[in-house]
Amino acid sequence: MAASRVLLAAVALALAAAPWLVTGYQRSLLLAILADIALAVSWAFFSGPTRYLSLATGAFFGAGAYATAVVGGRLAWPLPVLAGAAVGGAMALVVGALALRLRGPYFAVFTFGLAELAKHTLIWYETRVTGTVGRLLLSPPEPWTLYYTVLGLAGLAVVTALLLRRSRWGYALVGIGEDEERALTLGIDTTRVKVGTFALSAAFMGAVGAAMAPRWTYLDPQVFNPLVSFQTVIMALVGGATTVVGPALGPRGRAAIPHRIPAVCCGGRHRRLYRAR
Repeated sequence: MAASRVLLAAVALALAAAPWLVTGYQRSLLLAILADIALAVSWAFFSGPTRYLSLATGAFFGAGAYATAVVGGRLAWPLPVLAGAAVGGAMALVVGALALRLRGPYFAVFTFGLAELAKHTLIWYETRVTGTVGRLLLSPPEPWTLYYTVLGLAGLAVVTALLLRRSRWGYALVGIGEDEERALTLGIDTTRVKVGTFALSAAFMGAVGAAMAPRWTYLDPQVFNPLVSFQTVIMALVGGATTVVGPALGPRGRAAIPHRIPAVCCGGRHRRLYRAR
């Protein structure tokens, strides 16, 4: 246990010092990896122990990013990140109350369609109400600020995963994953536990989206990208979704991906993932 804590402290110190020791490209790469860690670990809050395959990450990430685009110019940093977390969590409470009545592939299909539903709803609202599609981010925070914000979110996600795993809710989630009917028979309020954890997971995803949004100067509804959902699931499963360390290690392969691969397409123009600022 002591060795694990020393190793964890050493990793945290290395990540904190990294921006001062690496190039702009490498810092941008680290930022993307940390965002992936936060997404994968928060996805595993709920889907790891319950075995519910959620493909809603793209919807919550996009909602958080759009929250920054809407309020970022009026609120001091990191309040837009908190706004993104609130939007993601509130969205999950509504969706969870409906979708978590489904199981197996039905739940996966429903959550997969959530990003497309959110995207087209936003397109309809902006074209009919505001008369525009897309938002400009004119006053983004400094790259150092973004890096330490995402680093803090990744660290907080790991700590939350550890605490949740050792809590009564953590044991309830494992029981739901093993046999939900039995868990219900034993007196576990399965609906409350599932919806609450789903909302907690979505709040982190929304916060990550809000923190990453300033990397692009322009956002439109295409930010609700279903590829984010699949990438998050793959990273968590590669590392091991039922553990805390696994989802945090899953994104390590991101460093091997060529920087020429476009990750986000906004307004028909590809934004490269590792753009040094």
